[in-house]
Amino acid sequence: MDFHGKTVYQIYPKSFQDTNGDGWGDLPGVTSRLDYLKNLGVDYLWLTPFYPSPQRDNGYDVADYTAIDPRYGTMEDFDELAREAKKRGIGLMLDMVFNHTSTEHEWFQRALKGEAKYRDYYIFRDGTPGEPPTNWVSKFGGNAWEYVPALKKYYLHLFDVTQADLNWENPAVREELKSILRFWKEKGVSGFRFDVVNLISKGAFENDDEGDGRRFYTDGPKVHEYLKELVADSGIDGMFTVGEMSSTSIENCIRYSNPAEHELSMTFSFHHLKVDYRDGQKWQLMPPDLRALKKLFQDWQEKMTEKGGWNALFWCNHDQPRIVSRLGDEGKYRKESAKMLAAAIHLLRGTPYIYQGEELGMTNAHFQHIEDYRDVESINYHHILRQEGKSEEETMEILGARSRDNSRTPMQWEAGINAGFTSGTPWISVNENHKTINAAAEEKDEDSILAFYKNLVRLRKENTVISEGSIRFLDTPASLLAYEREYEGTRLLVLCNLTREPLALPENHGSRKGWTKFLGNYEGMEERLRPYEVLVLKK
Repeated sequence: MDFHGKTVYQIYPKSFQDTNGDGWGDLPGVTSRLDYLKNLGVDYLWLTPFYPSPQRDNGYDVADYTAIDPRYGTMEDFDELAREAKKRGIGLMLDMVFNHTSTEHEWFQRALKGEAKYRDYYIFRDGTPGEPPTNWVSKFGGNAWEYVPALKKYYLHLFDVTQADLNWENPAVREELKSILRFWKEKGVSGFRFDVVNLISKGAFENDDEGDGRRFYTDGPKVHEYLKELVADSGIDGMFTVGEMSSTSIENCIRYSNPAEHELSMTFSFHHLKVDYRDGQKWQLMPPDLRALKKLFQDWQEKMTEKGGWNALFWCNHDQPRIVSRLGDEGKYRKESAKMLAAAIHLLRGTPYIYQGEELGMTNAHFQHIEDYRDVESINYHHILRQEGKSEEETMEILGARSRDNSRTPMQWEAGINAGFTSGTPWISVNENHKTINAAAEEKDEDSILAFYKNLVRLRKENTVISEGSIRFLDTPASLLAYEREYEGTRLLVLCNLTREPLALPENHGSRKGWTKFLGNYEGMEERLRPYEVLVLKK
């Protein structure tokens, strides 16, 4: 497939580059950095939402799907970005948030005014104050139903109270969404990323006595039917598409991404990013379970490959903490651990994604005060954690490790004021370490993390064994991730030391005779893997 050898770069426009000094990244800012992205070698840019929005959830609360929020620029700015990206051989992927809209969207506002047509665009249920239809819990905390006194009904919001879930059972809703895809396709967009798209089909509206309700709406009864219809009727079958899948299963992701199903090109799944959740809870910290991480990689890689599915490969995005802070080392081994983690993902079978700043080894923000946070989820959970009896110090430690704002601090372009992001006051504080971690410095360093990422992107294009090869995992200690890729007689052996402790090479890797070093983050080879070392051998 055409996308197998490609690499995607995710841009969070609000934090990427500001050109007018208002402290808010914009579309002209993305255009101004296209040469940097071309030099990195990426093939697609995934832009998170820049549509009109009250920004309750940083743009994932969309108020108009076919317009540009003035804070990001104009439609002319978007057209210019599309033209300039195309000149450089880079495609644009747009984020489609089709599970819910902002409550400020015209559809919802007309529903509130009593228009039956638009009330059926959403999931309203009869009820009385204090007695919601079900006990489902919102992803952002609290009950997932909100009462509207004027209508004497509740509406469902699986996320923020200002994000009302759309009613995909209504054919008129599905037609509206198809028309949005056609609009952007005609604008020259090359692909689409679908936000939490496996939640669009709700099953039974029942109380969940076992959990938070997700079993009644995750990978729902008609989700595959809806996706097939959406893709076929909007004319995007064959385009580059990826679905974000919340709490999904391998079996469903095989169906979502198998070309024979005509649904999506690939899927994002998040199980590997929950291995440091104590008791499965995001807001409870624990050291990462490396054995579980390796098992998840093996299961998803081998089973998806066997049945024709395709994985989107990633560590970071706008919702996740910085991976070098999470699984690597922010201090002495920041460079080594960032490179190792990059290689571990990029050499798997699937399509790799780089999140802005990941290629520089950017770290978590380590904000000291709740006033520094902007993320609605983080602010909500600060209140929830304090109510649960946690101290302010413990609560801030948890936010420092888990908050989505860790990935949303401005891109670190240079060592100067505001890291070169803006000439004004940034909407969220710049990480203080931008004076040493920035693109300008790394572009001058042949041994930088940025240089290593450029090499990974290039190697994928030049080596079919990476883009198309089979994969087999080795049985190794928990701290060593080891797998072999093979294609038409060419073999790669990937060895990743996931810790700062030196490791013996696996006994079952065979003799080094006939193997040559293909890639590494240290000079030469030793008898043991050094801290956070990645060693890739080729035969």
